[in-house]
Amino acid sequence: MNRSTQPANNRASTVLGRKLGGELLRLRDAAGKTQQQAAESINATGTKIVKMERGWVPMRDPDIRVLCEFYGTEDSQVVGRLLELAKLDRERRKAKGWWRDSVDTGTMAEYIAMEDVATHIRNWQSSLIPGLFHIPEYTRALAVAEGTWDDPDDIERSAEIKQKRQARLLGEHPLQVYAVIWEAALRQEVGGPVVMRAQQERLLELAELPNVRLQVLPFRAGAHPCIAGPFSIISFAEDEALDVVQSDTITGMVWVENEVESNAYSVLFDRTSRLSLAPRDSATLIDSLRKEM
Repeated sequence: MNRSTQPANNRASTVLGRKLGGELLRLRDAAGKTQQQAAESINATGTKIVKMERGWVPMRDPDIRVLCEFYGTEDSQVVGRLLELAKLDRERRKAKGWWRDSVDTGTMAEYIAMEDVATHIRNWQSSLIPGLFHIPEYTRALAVAEGTWDDPDDIERSAEIKQKRQARLLGEHPLQVYAVIWEAALRQEVGGPVVMRAQQERLLELAELPNVRLQVLPFRAGAHPCIAGPFSIISFAEDEALDVVQSDTITGMVWVENEVESNAYSVLFDRTSRLSLAPRDSATLIDSLRKEM
């Protein structure tokens, strides 16, 4: 588990970069080489090796080949796999996403970058509607309640960003979203009953999309595996890309980027989804709450 501590100019999706860097680190450790020795083999500084092993920079094929040879890695399949990882990572970094032109994405920039190239997202929410489903009025109400926005225009831009993200739910290759929401999130009157009624209507509309699966965990389910807090599991098309888990804290985001821990989150999500109402019953509950509003 790690917090997002990359330099500000490397906030793009680097899940493949981290995977590649971790592979090179393991090869170096197995060979008994130091970072300085690795750096000298490619005529670079120790700082560059640190950045490479942490996935902070794109990697050149010649550097990877030299390092593999220096570490005694002769298996052509291993080298080829690392080169393919590097190619995929470079292509992703070059992608010019709309979010990069906005100064208002803040700490969300890395998450939005990953969301933009993901194929599947599983999201558990205990107190809020998932951000990808927000209507503008709901986003504004949350921003006002948060109390950290000085300029009303910033709130409007935040709402616009949420709406732009929803474009991933449509199109030729839409994002597959599986969301499980605790009943409390549906009853909490964010922005008042009028806003919540409109937000619930939006949920019902999105639930009709073939790429959206929406379930509600009712109060009567009692204690459940995901009671500790909300999280998102982000999946990618590349075979070498592990699932990445993102969880919010009061001070920022926490990322989980290793196979054992991400699998643990998947198990918790699956167990909680089995305790939840079926999609049709979930829609019935949402509609009944909407009518109450």
